[in-house]
Amino acid sequence: MRDRRSLYSPLMTTTGKLGFRILDAPPRVSADLISRIGQHAPSNLADAMGRFGFMDPVIVSRTGRPLAGPAVTVLLRPADNLMLHKAIDLAAPGDVLVATTCGNVTSAAFGELMCRAAKAKGLGGLVIDGAVRDVQAMTELGFPVFSRSVCPGGCDKDGPGEINVPISCGGTVVAPGDIVVGDADGIAVVPAAHADEVLRLVAPLAERETKRVAEIDRGVIVKPDIDNTLRARGVIE
Repeated sequence: MRDRRSLYSPLMTTTGKLGFRILDAPPRVSADLISRIGQHAPSNLADAMGRFGFMDPVIVSRTGRPLAGPAVTVLLRPADNLMLHKAIDLAAPGDVLVATTCGNVTSAAFGELMCRAAKAKGLGGLVIDGAVRDVQAMTELGFPVFSRSVCPGGCDKDGPGEINVPISCGGTVVAPGDIVVGDADGIAVVPAAHADEVLRLVAPLAERETKRVAEIDRGVIVKPDIDNTLRARGVIE
């Protein structure tokens, strides 16, 4: 695995200049590792990362579809989606577009036509800290879309913007190639450089949940630890 610090050197710039450029995608995490991480809930992944690495609760699913895949990051100028169009063109099947509109929530940067293009490319979904529109059509298309807002207003296509640079999305840093996992609870972001470690840490959490479900089914409704904690604090005898 390459050091994350090496992923953003000037040597990786393929076109453009600072603020209006496209960088090469970093080496992809293995499909097997992405699949295994994608089997875990974002809540468990966040717990495994010290209860960090999850996006603000305002980034919600608009189409009811989960997602899991490596991030293609997109930095957009407010009210402009030129680089998001290009990201669809450059992304590989299974990639998840992760974009920020730098605070704009009234100019939808993604809608039905772009959704059709993204689905035709076999992309894994979209997460955008900004607005989308045409939610009903995108839901019918079955494409995973998470956003901060929904609004009928549209965007310019002039730029500037950047592709495959670190961004802030939903209050969380996302680097290109990071593994993004989303469901009805929201989005977790697993740093690519630590994917193996997170997978190792999340496994016992999932096992404990499975064990606890079995205990509840057997009639152990409340864990003994609850009363033990209350006794230690002098609340009950």
